[in-house]
Amino acid sequence: MRNGLVEEAQKLFDKMPQRNTVTWNAMIRGFFINGRFVEAVGLFDRMPERDIFSYNTVIDGLMQCGDVDGAREIFDGMPFRDVITWNSMVSGYIRNGMIYKAVEVFDEMPLKDVISWNLVVGGLVNCGDLDLAEEYFRRMSARDIVSWTIMISGLASAGRVVEACELFENMPIRDVQAWNAMMVGYIENGHIEIAEDLFWKMPERNFESWNELVSGLVRSKRVADAIKLFMEMPLKCQRMWNSIQLELIRNGLIKEVHAFMEKFPYSDVVSWTNLIVGYFGLGEVGSAIQIFELMPTRDATVWNATIFGLGGNDQAEEGLKLFMRMKESGPSVDKATFTSVLTICSDLPTLQFGKQTHAEVIKSGFNSFISVSNAMVTMYARCGNMPSALLEFSTMSSHDIISWNSIICGFAHHGNGEKALEMFERMRLTDAMPNHITFVGVLSACSHAGLIDQGKNYFDFMKSKCCLQPTIEHYTCIVDLLGRFGLIDEAMNFLDQMRADGVEVPASVWGALLGACRIYNNIEVGKIAGERVLEVEPCNSGVYLILAELFLSGGRREDAEKIWARMKEKGVKKQPGCSWIEVNNSAHIFLSGDSSHPEFNRIHCVLDLIHMELEIKIIESNPASFQQIQVPLDGH
Repeated sequence: MRNGLVEEAQKLFDKMPQRNTVTWNAMIRGFFINGRFVEAVGLFDRMPERDIFSYNTVIDGLMQCGDVDGAREIFDGMPFRDVITWNSMVSGYIRNGMIYKAVEVFDEMPLKDVISWNLVVGGLVNCGDLDLAEEYFRRMSARDIVSWTIMISGLASAGRVVEACELFENMPIRDVQAWNAMMVGYIENGHIEIAEDLFWKMPERNFESWNELVSGLVRSKRVADAIKLFMEMPLKCQRMWNSIQLELIRNGLIKEVHAFMEKFPYSDVVSWTNLIVGYFGLGEVGSAIQIFELMPTRDATVWNATIFGLGGNDQAEEGLKLFMRMKESGPSVDKATFTSVLTICSDLPTLQFGKQTHAEVIKSGFNSFISVSNAMVTMYARCGNMPSALLEFSTMSSHDIISWNSIICGFAHHGNGEKALEMFERMRLTDAMPNHITFVGVLSACSHAGLIDQGKNYFDFMKSKCCLQPTIEHYTCIVDLLGRFGLIDEAMNFLDQMRADGVEVPASVWGALLGACRIYNNIEVGKIAGERVLEVEPCNSGVYLILAELFLSGGRREDAEKIWARMKEKGVKKQPGCSWIEVNNSAHIFLSGDSSHPEFNRIHCVLDLIHMELEIKIIESNPASFQQIQVPLDGH
C-alpha cells in the first residue's frame, strides 16, 4: 500500500487464512493513502470488529477527502474516543476551512494535549484571527517549541514584529525552526539587516536558514551578498542553486546571474533554461538564442521555452523554424511544444500553418490534453475562423475556464455578441467560475450586440455576485457600450462614479469615450476626453487626428489648425494604416502610401474598375441623388 501497489495488497489480503484488526486497519489506511476512498469506507463497514485505531483512521481519511459530514457521523457513532480522535476532528475541520467549527469541537474536548492546543492556535493564525489565537495561546497550561513558533510566525507575518520578538525572547528553549521563524519575520517586514544579525547568532542552522536569508538578500537587491552567502553554504546542491537563481531572475537580475554562471560551475539544463526565459522576459532575444545554441545538452523544456519566447517577442517565423529543427534533430515534441506553436500561429497573418499543426496534434494524440485543445480554440478564434474554433471546443471532453474564455472572447471579438452571451450562459450551468477575462468578453459582446441594460447588469453581477474587482478593460467596455449608442452623458456620469470610487480613469477609457464622441459629433466631451488621453500619451497621433476631425465637422477650423500645429510641434506623425489578406495560402501585406507590392499595378487597375462599377450601379439605382464617389487609390 505504501508503494501504491493496491491490487497486490488486495490479493494478499484476500488470500489470508486469518485476519485480525491490524490487518483490516492496514488495508483501510492503504486505500485512503492511495485515494480509494469508497473502497476504504466499504471495507470499514465490513469489519467484523473495530478498535479505536479503525475509527481514527476512517475519520482522518474522510476529512482528508473533504467528507466532513461522513467523518462527523463516524465520530458521533463511536462507542469510545481518545484524544487522537478529537484531534483528528479538530485538524479535519481546519483542513476543510471550518476553523470555528474546529474551535467548537476543541472546546468540547474532555482532555487536551499540547497537539490539540497547537492545532487550534495554528488554525486561528492561518485564518488571520490573531486575537483569538493569542487568547488560546495564553490559556495553554503547557507549551512546546511548536506552540511558541506558531505564534511567533503568525505575529511576524501580520507585521507585529515587536510582539513576535518579545515571545521569541521569552521562549524557554529554542530550536532551529524557532530561530528561522523569527528571521523570516524580520525579512518579510523589510528588516534584512536584523535578520542577517540573527542568522549569525543562531547556534544551529539548517538548509532552510541559509536558503531564507539568501532569498531575502536577493529580494533586497543585495545580489553580491546573496551570492557570497551561497558560496559559504556548507552544503550546496543543484536544486538549491536553481531556486536561488530563479529568485534572482524574478527580481530582474538576469545579467548578474549570467555572469555568475559563467564563472562558477553551478549550472545544469534547468539553470540555463531559467536564464533563457529571463532574457526573453527582457526582450533580449539575441542573448537568449546565443545561450540556447551554446548549450551542450537540451531537453524538451528548453526547446519549448525558446520557441515560446521567440513567439512572445514578435519572432513568430523564427519560432516556427526552431519547431521544425526540434522535429528533425531535437527531443520528441510534447503537449507544451504544441501549445507554444499554436500560440504563435494565433498571431500569424495566415491560418495555413495552424491547420497543419492541428493535423500533427491529432496524429500525435495530443488533442486529448485540455491545454492543447485550448490553444487550438484560441488559434482559430484569433485567426477569425470561428466555425473551426467552435467545432474544436465542442469536441473537447471537458472544459476549464480557459476553454470557455477562448470561445466567449472569440465570438465577442468578431462581433457575434449574441453567440458569446449564449456561451457564457452555458458556462454558468457548469462548475467553471468566471474570472476577469470572462467578463471582458461578456461586456465586449454586450457592446457589439447593443445590449446596454444587459451589459450594465453583467457589470454589477461581476462585482456583487462574483466578487471580482473591475479592471481597466471592464471600465473601457462599459464606456464603449454607452458611447457606442450615443449615451455620452451617461458615460461621463459613469466616469465620475469611477473617480468617486477612487479609481483613476485611464487613457484607454477616455479613448473609448473619444471614439464615441467622434461618431456622434459631441465636440465638447470629445475635447475633454482627447485632452485626457494626450496628458498620458502625448505622441498618440490618432487622438490628434480625431480631435481635428471633430473640430472640422463642427465648423471650428481654427481649433483644428491648432491641433495640427501641436501635432507638428511635438513631431508626431500619422502611423500608416496596415492590412493584409491571405490568398492561396500566402499572406499579402499592404501599408498606406506604399506601392512596393509586386502586383501593385494590377491591384490599382482592379480598384479603378470597382470604382467605375460602383458609380454605374448608384446612377442606375438613384440618378437624382448621385454624388461622385471618391476612393483614394493610395495603395492601401
